[in-house]
Amino acid sequence: MGSRSLSGAKPLSDDNFDLEDGKVEKDGEKTVGGHTLVKVHNQAVLSGLAYCISSCSMILVNKFVLSTYDFNAGISLMLYQNLVSVVIVSMLSFAGIISTEQLTWRLIRVWLPVNIIFVGMLITSMFSLKYINVAMVTVLKNVTNVITALGEMYLFKKHHDSKVWAALLLMIVSAISGGITDLSFHAVGYSWQVINCFLTASYSLTLRRVMDTAKQVTKSGNLNEFSMVLLNNVLSLPLGLTLIFIFNEVDYLCETPLLKMPMFWVVITSSGFLGLAISFTSMWFLHQTGATTYSLVGSLNKIPLSMAGILLFHVPTSLKNFLSILFGLLAGVFFARAKMLERSQS
Repeated sequence: MGSRSLSGAKPLSDDNFDLEDGKVEKDGEKTVGGHTLVKVHNQAVLSGLAYCISSCSMILVNKFVLSTYDFNAGISLMLYQNLVSVVIVSMLSFAGIISTEQLTWRLIRVWLPVNIIFVGMLITSMFSLKYINVAMVTVLKNVTNVITALGEMYLFKKHHDSKVWAALLLMIVSAISGGITDLSFHAVGYSWQVINCFLTASYSLTLRRVMDTAKQVTKSGNLNEFSMVLLNNVLSLPLGLTLIFIFNEVDYLCETPLLKMPMFWVVITSSGFLGLAISFTSMWFLHQTGATTYSLVGSLNKIPLSMAGILLFHVPTSLKNFLSILFGLLAGVFFARAKMLERSQS
């Protein structure tokens, strides 16, 4: 669920810690060993656990709503989750706990292309998750990295080393082998997931192009993480509402008995909280560790998520399919490691 996590995190301030080089910095002083180091490591572990739990839970809860409850209104679910995020972020901003940029028409016009892709990314993710098991969704999402790398090469003239391309090739092989051996293969679900991969890559690439312009039209000259969350979710509301009518989800919502069940509302509301929790915990974890650790943990986190998805939803699988899934997950870890080495060399 990278789409839900915060991007463009601010540099660490003097009150934060940097563990990437095995050192701790606070208030301009370096401390190695002692109680301070233990405290910081505890913060890093706690933030990492919070990030992993929230990101895994979000996908599993969405799968539970779409498959177990058999809720056939993915756009409405996305809209409600985003509404929950808007309410919470607005309340925190009003209370002075967080700071957000004022949403001006100039900023909205600049950000609108990004938001359209963002909404499409979330909706296609919902559609694919309804038909495909969690493990295969996780493996197929690796294809996004391939599309993004190609986009970076042609749009930004960024070249990757051989290890990165080898990892990307392994991802393609695992996605193909996983699809061939998938006992619960669903053509509609796979089609939505392929579209989702292109939209997710497009979101990442478009964000890079728009970010600098967006910062220039803000009053502070900056666009922090909370402002991005609020901006994306606020703009998604009218667009999502329009799509509900286009895809004729209104009739289904009027007829389904699920909306009369209090427990169903508890579950979908919790999914909205989890979506926002991913944003907050990812920023917390990124500030406590760094981009390298954040990237690697994000890749490793897919392994327990995939196993949980298979066990909790009783997914029929074969040894070949299980090995394909495991191969794809390890390819993701290899890709994260290759990107780390490439970053360190540059």
